[in-house]
Amino acid sequence: MEPAALERFHSPGKGNGLRSRRRLRPGELLYRDVPFAYVLTKQQLGSVCERCLRSRNENLHRCSQCKVAKYCGRSCQLRQSVCPSERLYSFSDLQSNTERLSEEMKDGLRHLAQTLQLYLKTEIQDESQLPPAIDFFQIFTKVASPGTLLETFVESKGMECMVMLFSVADTVVTCNCFTISNGEMQDVGVGLYPSMSLLNHSCDPNCVIVFEGNQLLLHSVREIQTGEELTISYVESLMPTRERQKQLVRQYCFECDCLLCQNQEKDAEKLAGEDHAWKAVKDAVNEVRYPKSKEEWKHVLARCQNLLSSNEGHLPDTNIYQLKMLDCAMDACINLESWEEALYYGSRTLEPYRLYYPGFHPLRAVQLMRVGKLQYSQGMFPQALETLKQAYNIMKVTHGTDHSLMKVLMEIKEECEAMMRIQ
Repeated sequence: MEPAALERFHSPGKGNGLRSRRRLRPGELLYRDVPFAYVLTKQQLGSVCERCLRSRNENLHRCSQCKVAKYCGRSCQLRQSVCPSERLYSFSDLQSNTERLSEEMKDGLRHLAQTLQLYLKTEIQDESQLPPAIDFFQIFTKVASPGTLLETFVESKGMECMVMLFSVADTVVTCNCFTISNGEMQDVGVGLYPSMSLLNHSCDPNCVIVFEGNQLLLHSVREIQTGEELTISYVESLMPTRERQKQLVRQYCFECDCLLCQNQEKDAEKLAGEDHAWKAVKDAVNEVRYPKSKEEWKHVLARCQNLLSSNEGHLPDTNIYQLKMLDCAMDACINLESWEEALYYGSRTLEPYRLYYPGFHPLRAVQLMRVGKLQYSQGMFPQALETLKQAYNIMKVTHGTDHSLMKVLMEIKEECEAMMRIQ
């Protein structure tokens, strides 16, 4: 859809909003956007190209200047992006939440602003290359992403390497930024897309956002009437109502009063089982950091196996912390190439995913695809084909048929069909 088909409007009680000028069908690509600025997460530094955000560990080249950033090649390192991301809403239009921030948060942002000023004066000797008088504190309250701001400045001065001064995710909240994810919905970075900041939150949204590299894609997942507001979910819908509300207040400075929140829908299922059991699992899940070696993955898997075994009969798989533990065990098995055990854990997640991600949701599509691939690896071709078809039916709406992940899914599905014809 062209930007002209979307319009900015005043959304009652929410400020600015975004709506469509015509009736929309599920699966329509409503907007395609590249970031005004973006940075990688600390966990992905060195394993993902800093420009296109694609994982090419074995082919990445280290920047000769900063010795930290890595790129696919010179084309990515030197390419300057032409950014159309302000077509509907500009950076200067972004709303600040200064009055809603805690004093602790404001003090932290002031400190970061002062640090950035000192850093620029130290590193950039030519005063003509320094930015004009800018209120960094006010900018931080709009994006709460100093790393993004610095990167924008560095690129605007034509420097070849991108510098990340601060870790966005670990030190400050992001109120107008988007978490950039890869094909398997794993976080790889944080980006600022001003026009998409017009989208307001709903716990039951009519649109979803997925990424192709650093490119943001907005798709409708329901039929939307002319003039109806377009919404996305700002937070993970798997969380119980109370946790969703706490995150919305902490990160975005508002409370949600949608029907799902009012009715606390599915909260009972999410926290089913014995309290002491799921609280222990919750603590264990929160302690897991992304492992970087097989030995670390073995440790994670052993921890998961022990907890899942000891809680058998005490926690249903629909308990969200049990579900996260199953996901963690599945990831560990995949990284350790224990395909049969990975399939065992993955299969147990499918019913909870169907319960908590009904309709068209990218997370369910990706999970079905992962399980389908594991079934295929075990020679379970009829089961794999059925699982992959379910993934396809969701992904064609959430990702679109041109998305690279969709093309991978189609290849696996066709291979599965070919194997069934041979048998």
